[in-house]
Amino acid sequence: MLDTVIHVILLLVMPPLLIGVINKTKAWFGGRVGPPLLQLYYDIFKLMRKSMVLSDTTTWIFVAAPLVTLAAVLVAGLLVPLGHAHAPISFVGDLILFAYLFGLARFLTTAAALDTGSSFEGMGASREVTFACFSEPALFFAFLVLAKISGSLTLSDILRATVDVSVTASAPLILIAIGLFVVLLAENCRIPVDDPNTHLELTMIHEVMVLDHSGPLLGVILYAASLKLFVLGGVLLHIITPSYAAMRWFDWPLFMVQMVCLAAAVGVVESVMARLQMRHVPYLLVFALISCGFGFLLLIR
Repeated sequence: MLDTVIHVILLLVMPPLLIGVINKTKAWFGGRVGPPLLQLYYDIFKLMRKSMVLSDTTTWIFVAAPLVTLAAVLVAGLLVPLGHAHAPISFVGDLILFAYLFGLARFLTTAAALDTGSSFEGMGASREVTFACFSEPALFFAFLVLAKISGSLTLSDILRATVDVSVTASAPLILIAIGLFVVLLAENCRIPVDDPNTHLELTMIHEVMVLDHSGPLLGVILYAASLKLFVLGGVLLHIITPSYAAMRWFDWPLFMVQMVCLAAAVGVVESVMARLQMRHVPYLLVFALISCGFGFLLLIR
């Protein structure tokens, strides 16, 4: 029970901190002080106190999409085991629900963008669903590898099974870890796929879809985006750092440190790499798909 409470508290509180760590890391590489570590918390609280401005051309989809997206990502976070503990919600086949909760969130975000009637936001929606055609199969191939290793279709079991893998399974795990890291960058619109700080028409994906949102709705979108990074990071940590000491007082702080280190790694990638040209982004996602696919082939050969 205590593990579930800690899981929910971390799921609700920690995600915006990761964005702060990424921004601080990028500022450190650039020789700048950068924004405060808790800047996203301040931004969300500020947006929640503001009023909304809604276009006359939008419908209920524009308002409902951020709320349903946040709910979908929150439920996905309850399906993923964090650290050594089991997930609060677990059942056979929950990995399918996990993948399609993100699909539901993407569908509603793009639908809200199209609901504005703006060709500019429609451009971002088109890019979002195009790139999802590569990242979603990569995620499923990674789950296939983990399901084959664990012999289970439950997300808690397949992610926790990476602790005791044989030498023959280590190569597939390395391949899917590489693929999932690329998927994490793409799904969260980070460099080199997208730049959340830019507003250039030629490069925007996620930011262009939420330009018309304001006030509390924009706050919900920013929080849901950080939550998505936290949930996918939780999945990736089970593969790249699977070992825990089975001591609650040690494992939960260890998980938090690992998550902060993962955010710092994302910041390092964003600091040392340039954003790819839009026509080259599919090549990167195909690489992630092939990496996860080869991981599966190595396991069943």
